[in-house]
Amino acid sequence: MYKEISKLILYRNLGEDSILLNLSRIFQKFESCHYREEELIVDIYREVKKLLDLATTYGFDTNLWYNYLTFVLITNENSFSMTCEKVGASDGTVNHFAKNDFEVFRSLFHYDFQPIEEHLGIDCFSTLLHYKAVVKKERMYNKNVSEKVRTLSAVLGEAKSADAFFDAVTGFYKEYGVGMFGLNKAFRIVDEKGTPDLVPINNLDKVVLDDLTGYEIQKQKLIDNTEAFVEGKAANNCLLFGDAGTGKSTSIKAILNEYYDRGLRMIEIYKHQFQYLSQIISQVKNRNYRFIIYMDDLSFEEFEIEYKYLKAVIEGGMETKPDNVLIYATSNRRHLIRETWSDRSDMDEELHRSDTMQEKLSLVYRFGITINFSKPSQKEYFDIVRNLAKKYPEITLSDEELCAQANKWELSHGGISGRTAQQFINYLAGKA
Repeated sequence: MYKEISKLILYRNLGEDSILLNLSRIFQKFESCHYREEELIVDIYREVKKLLDLATTYGFDTNLWYNYLTFVLITNENSFSMTCEKVGASDGTVNHFAKNDFEVFRSLFHYDFQPIEEHLGIDCFSTLLHYKAVVKKERMYNKNVSEKVRTLSAVLGEAKSADAFFDAVTGFYKEYGVGMFGLNKAFRIVDEKGTPDLVPINNLDKVVLDDLTGYEIQKQKLIDNTEAFVEGKAANNCLLFGDAGTGKSTSIKAILNEYYDRGLRMIEIYKHQFQYLSQIISQVKNRNYRFIIYMDDLSFEEFEIEYKYLKAVIEGGMETKPDNVLIYATSNRRHLIRETWSDRSDMDEELHRSDTMQEKLSLVYRFGITINFSKPSQKEYFDIVRNLAKKYPEITLSDEELCAQANKWELSHGGISGRTAQQFINYLAGKA
């Protein structure tokens, strides 16, 4: 195995703690005959444990060795894979080196583990090749990644030549991309010692726009802007504002689900992370995806200055915001930054009160589209309740009974809103 891996060129950077690289070193030690069996078995089991953990995270099944090698291929960001993501495979000398690497991987797919297993009296590799995963709830693993990896691994396992292998892998790069952006829909920012890292969000709400009853005009504005964005046309940053529980956040999540297959990705960022905005944008500006930077429940108190980072990124900074990045935000406040009467009062000691007002309003003006989600009427509230109840067969109340109970519920649970309706339906479903 070590000899095969040493032949890699484009895919040479596997990472120092790579399972594949560690196994190759173990196998090299086995072939050299300079080892103690007990230590070698411990080393093997350590890597098998890591592989099983990876399989659990991504829901791999049937042939974990195939799944793992495929995962390595589609997450390895190198000059070849990144070019294929952007323009697809094309004629060029680099293809010669790529096919060399794919021939190495093809041999690894069919590596014979029998000699080492027989000599050490173990069967872990044979078990991995015929694996039956425990059936798990979808929220326990990243189903989106799992399906892609398992489908491609079956194709690569059947590839009869490096050319067939090449076609399958480059086709995947062109359709889905490479690395974490190719596999995942959404990401959050994790601060690692002052350096922002993007971490995939595995379990996303499957909501679609049709799940949101009413607000047709609002949804259409959001769709039109996002449609233009994913098609590479001019589009605006969006601010969704209005009453709590009216579906602002739900609409943005639904937009991601609707347009993921067309290259849309989302990065969730919190207010205290705005200082990293420029760094995050630098990481994604040259990728072949469209990124929405999502800010939920955006608002600022008088003493908070993080909004200044946001203003500079949206418009005003020296560096132009790239065409593949937009900002979508939700807020219960129309003007985002808290205003006080002193901002308007003649008693204010500041000489130029209008400057203070403009400073506080300038942020919202940098969102090209603002969409108002107002509290629904009682009739609209009942429509939402009835629509949600249809998804739960166990709720058998008549429309009259449903609306009567929904009315009682909202009186003691925060008033009329889509969120209140969902909480009421959750209560009924749980009770049933």
